Amino acid sequence: MKKYKLKNMDCATCAIKIEDGLKLLGDVKEVSVNFATGTLSIDTDDIDKVIEEIKKIEPDVSIKPLEYSHEEDDEGNKTKLITLGIAVTLFVLSLIFRKLLQNTPFSIAEYLLFLTAYVLAGKRVLLSAARNIKNGQIFDENFLMTIATLGAIAIHELPEAVGVMLFFEIGEYYEDRAVGNSRRSIKALLETRPSYANIITEKGMEKIGAEEIEIGNIVLVKPGEKIPVDGVVIEGASQVDTSPLTGEPVPRIIEKGAFVLAGMMNTSGVLKIKSEKLFKDTSISKIMSLTENALNRKTGTEKFITKFAKYYTPAVVFGAISIAFIPPIFIPSATFSTWIYRALILLVISCPCALVISVPLGYFGGIGASSKMGILVKGSNFLDNLSKLEKVVFDKTGTLTKGVFKVKEIVSKIDGLSEENLLRIAAYGESQSNHPIAKSISEAYGRLIDNTRIKMYKEMPGYGIYANIDGKDIFLGNDKLLKKESIHYESLDNSGTVVHIVIN
Repeated sequence: MKKYKLKNMDCATCAIKIEDGLKLLGDVKEVSVNFATGTLSIDTDDIDKVIEEIKKIEPDVSIKPLEYSHEEDDEGNKTKLITLGIAVTLFVLSLIFRKLLQNTPFSIAEYLLFLTAYVLAGKRVLLSAARNIKNGQIFDENFLMTIATLGAIAIHELPEAVGVMLFFEIGEYYEDRAVGNSRRSIKALLETRPSYANIITEKGMEKIGAEEIEIGNIVLVKPGEKIPVDGVVIEGASQVDTSPLTGEPVPRIIEKGAFVLAGMMNTSGVLKIKSEKLFKDTSISKIMSLTENALNRKTGTEKFITKFAKYYTPAVVFGAISIAFIPPIFIPSATFSTWIYRALILLVISCPCALVISVPLGYFGGIGASSKMGILVKGSNFLDNLSKLEKVVFDKTGTLTKGVFKVKEIVSKIDGLSEENLLRIAAYGESQSNHPIAKSISEAYGRLIDNTRIKMYKEMPGYGIYANIDGKDIFLGNDKLLKKESIHYESLDNSGTVVHIVIN
């Protein structure tokens, strides 16, 4: 399977049409079009034939290499905004000109201004309609817009013709912006997956892509690197940040024999991990795949709308033809100009864009906005399920609360040692640690640390810290550290997390 970027794919319906069309090609073994990420995954020996078929189905859509940047889409949006700005200006001038020349029914200048604005605003719709008719795909929103606006021009309703195209394109512009923002949110989420791994081989260290890791490989993970595999720690000890997978802000202590997951961040020691799964089978890869393909899991509403739109458009067209011609034929006082105008109104207001685009876009926006906030939704159908919930049970830390530690109380048990000095000693002792508790103590101290005063520093995962500060031996840690060092202490009646500080 090879992956490509699809540029100018405006809606989920376009993705469905392209996927269904490509499935009919004989050279295509497998195909999947993902609207959420704007990608085409395809197994074929003839990509040129695929490109040609996509052009037939959706003339505006083009294939780009996978590394294609959406910055080009941003440039396209800027160009579209400038064009719309010019069209709006001409439209306003046309209305003023029409008002001034209201006693002149057919002014060349009026037509020139209105038609220029019409072409600028409706160029994309007109070209798409022409190409689709050429390819035998007549009944779509572009066809409806084209015949409705050309009819309006024919009966000298120029403002309506330009207005319809203008408002449609303004709506399309904001829709493109919304889709682009949602795609960036999902793309940013997908980038949290590990991209490389350092494996230990007979020849030494070798850097490979995370997808190339095999079961049984020994992977070296340094501090600050993401763990790229699901596996067992065979050497080393460290603290790992599990929040990308669990939302839990407190680091987990990892020692030899512990099982770790890809996507966790190694924050302190060096780890050697034996891979037990291929990257595609890791937890993080499955999470990302579910999010990336969330739009493929359709809701009942979306499935109904997609099917309904196929019959809706032809019905509207034949309904408009009936309105245009039947009343003038059978009703003596009815005129063709009046009923053709009414038929055109029906065509414009019945444009299926609101149905075909807004429903999938609503779900897509929901998934994109959730991704931006770090909430993974596995499919559109789950958004429907969420709307029916009556009771929700939350894991508090990292969900309802941020899980950020704050120094709540300082208790000194040493005569002559003020709470301020005790906080200073604690801050110096914790200054070289990345643990959230250590950071909260440094934040509470709030002053610069003179590292020359720290002569020795040792972190003991799961226990605490030993440091030599100004020639004094300092222990900072939990109850287990004090018991390990056989230090007598008074237990405190405190509901929070307690850090004991022992001097000499």
